[in-house]
Amino acid sequence: MTRLGVSIGVLAMCTLAAPGASAGPLLLERAFNQDGIIYSPATAPANWNLAPFDTVTGLGTITAQVTGAGLHNLLVFLDVESDEEVNGYYSEFGATSGAPSAGPMWEVDEPGYDCGDISDNFLAGVLDGTIGVPAAAPDDVSFALGWSFVLAGSEVATLRFATNTTPPAGGFHLIQTDPDSGLP
Repeated sequence: MTRLGVSIGVLAMCTLAAPGASAGPLLLERAFNQDGIIYSPATAPANWNLAPFDTVTGLGTITAQVTGAGLHNLLVFLDVESDEEVNGYYSEFGATSGAPSAGPMWEVDEPGYDCGDISDNFLAGVLDGTIGVPAAAPDDVSFALGWSFVLAGSEVATLRFATNTTPPAGGFHLIQTDPDSGLP
């Protein structure tokens, strides 16, 4: 059996230090899209391991192992708050670091409550590779990251999605910043 290792890099949630105290990040929403089937919020496909992922904070690692010949499309959606909104106003914004390799899909956007299209794109299984919440226009931030790939009959793909408050040393990753947060 041939093993095809697919590494999509790291989905990182990073915050800047600021005055004040915070209990830590809080995962408001999560969803998984595997080959067009949506799993949300409390379920995940049987071939996905969420054991090392904290479903309260949204920090940790999610691993999916996929078999079966043909085209596969796997996406993860996370809406993690680094701090409570202040007077109805979110001060979060998104960014990327590093250059994405060929293959991964990603998007940083407002979750779709007011203006973002990330939810529609996630449900459609196609992300637009844009940052919809830049530093110049902070709002509520959410992320989606995924990969489309083709497997031969004997191949196995393993994808790891990771979130952390510390950015990785290298590689392509997504960043969420909230300057009003007391998180490191």
